Amino acid sequence: MATVLCVLYPDPVDGYPPAYARDSLPTLNAYPDGQKLPTPEAIDFKPGELLGSVSGELGLRTFLESQGHKLIVTSDKEGENSEFDRYLPEADVVISQPFWPAYLTRERIEKAPNLKLALTAGIGSDHVDIDAAIERGITVAEETFSNSVSVAEHVVMMILSLVRNYLPSHDWAREGGWNIADCAAHSYDVEGMDVGTVAAGRIGLAVLRRMAPFDCRLHYTDRHRLPEEVEKELNLTFHESAQDMVPHCDIVTINAPLHPETRNLFDDELLATMRRGSYLINTARGLIVDRDAIVRAVESGQLAGYAGDVWYPQPAPEDHPWRTMPHNGMTPHISGTTLSAQSRYAAGTREILEDFFAGRPIRDEYLIVDGGKLAGTGAKSYSAKS
Repeated sequence: MATVLCVLYPDPVDGYPPAYARDSLPTLNAYPDGQKLPTPEAIDFKPGELLGSVSGELGLRTFLESQGHKLIVTSDKEGENSEFDRYLPEADVVISQPFWPAYLTRERIEKAPNLKLALTAGIGSDHVDIDAAIERGITVAEETFSNSVSVAEHVVMMILSLVRNYLPSHDWAREGGWNIADCAAHSYDVEGMDVGTVAAGRIGLAVLRRMAPFDCRLHYTDRHRLPEEVEKELNLTFHESAQDMVPHCDIVTINAPLHPETRNLFDDELLATMRRGSYLINTARGLIVDRDAIVRAVESGQLAGYAGDVWYPQPAPEDHPWRTMPHNGMTPHISGTTLSAQSRYAAGTREILEDFFAGRPIRDEYLIVDGGKLAGTGAKSYSAKS
């Protein structure tokens, strides 16, 4: 019997939904690059349900308990007396989410002698100490591509929201006003702007594809250059580094994983090289930018706006300055946990667990660390000391 410790975000404040806005989800046959959708042997949930919160349990309880395993689900993840820390020493598997991360630090890994699998429900495994996992031989896996398009759609929404000054204009209407001048004084067209992505993997490329119809000039930087036919199709300009790219852009979107090369990348120095009045969107990880440098850039007008859904730590403290700085479009970390995305990452979690308990290889595209080294997607996207 294995103990599976699952950390999910709390249920809605008004309770678990008795009904949903839609009765079903669109049917997808494959991901945009042809990768197979999750293929578990079965699922014990209806697609479109709220699966990422505590009561949803990722639809795993029936499956795990029928196999004789123990499932512990909690949202209590902080501090030595948290439920997460209390149960961690007995856990064989830890499941967490980027949206409500249980930070598997080196210290916590040392307190988990049975831990064999750290599984991310979603994409992005930087809440796991990759080097410590490598040293311990712990497998780290995630559902690659399960919510990439979800995040890309969120990026496009935030770009339009910032540039068109949507949120302040909505506030005027909601609060009973009609001052068009105030709404228009910070509103522009996206058409003709230069838009660049830091990283052009599944999310970054999806953003570029969705911005192309807006008649923007498109730029990207990535450690792996895109195929020539893709560059020609989207009329992309490649730059060797973020430092090379950002001076040429009106809008920059960050779609890179967090690792030593990207940590604190957008600091005062890099922000100063951006065009005055440019926009920065970050749905990647909060630590890729310098928190206070962002505030200074927005308040000075160097940035015309900053939007994103990633913070550090998560959940962000109530006095986090991004909550109240001008021209921000911040949300909680929600871009990748739509009900559509949840059905995919829950099914992918089930698939990984089925393979893990059966002793079968986990899909290569799901792997971040395996066999004491970076593997699969992790070998392409992450850096490690080991």
